[in-house]
Amino acid sequence: HVQLVESGGGLVQPGGSLRLSCAASGSIFSINTMAWYRQAPGKERELVASITNRGTTDYANSVKGRFTISRDNAKNTAYLQMNSLKPEDTAVYYCKANIISTRWYTDDYWGQGTQVTVSS
Repeated sequence: HVQLVESGGGLVQPGGSLRLSCAASGSIFSINTMAWYRQAPGKERELVASITNRGTTDYANSVKGRFTISRDNAKNTAYLQMNSLKPEDTAVYYCKANIISTRWYTDDYWGQGTQVTVSS
């Protein structure tokens, strides 16, 4: 059994910062790509940032230069540092990880989501 748990969301003023964490636990052999998605009310879920197990990153154009994704492989944890936040960044943020279990199954796992609200 594999579980992803996100934390770090909250309410922040425009221009502020937040750091999200996503911790994977359970029967994990290794983790491939980890990614952050977000879904705003009435909109489809979109990819925000991703990072491979070798540290290669990719970002949505809307967050380039403001958000930074990173990971600690020893802790099976990914992070999303969000700076210069805008009201349009308001959404539920989800973590996704492609994980090889100790039973050699490879699958995508999702966290439960954490709310980020940017408002004055």
